[in-house]
Amino acid sequence: MFFFLVVALAVVVAAVTLAVVGGGEGTGPLPESAPQRLYDPLPPDRPVTRADVDALRFPLAARGYRMADVDDALNRLAAELAERDARIADLESALAGAQAPAAHAAPGVSTEKPAPQEDR
Repeated sequence: MFFFLVVALAVVVAAVTLAVVGGGEGTGPLPESAPQRLYDPLPPDRPVTRADVDALRFPLAARGYRMADVDDALNRLAAELAERDARIADLESALAGAQAPAAHAAPGVSTEKPAPQEDR
């Protein structure tokens, strides 16, 4: 029984070796596969939305993900966030600038209407 298992293991190892190296039929070793690329990158013609980030899937490589694809996506997201942060800061400063003159226009005058008085 032990001898049969050793022979079966040798046959399996030989078959795998021939399949990888080439079976002698002139096909050679296994063909190189083309590396997977990111099929649906972030849209270049419009701002990135939450749905774009949710739909983003990176193809697997030998050691995880392709670093170039991940770096491109992170650089794009960083640029979008920096642009939005700058826009928010501009809008907040414009809002603060618009509210400041209204508060200092007439410090002693109230802008509320007085309540009507009832006749007795």
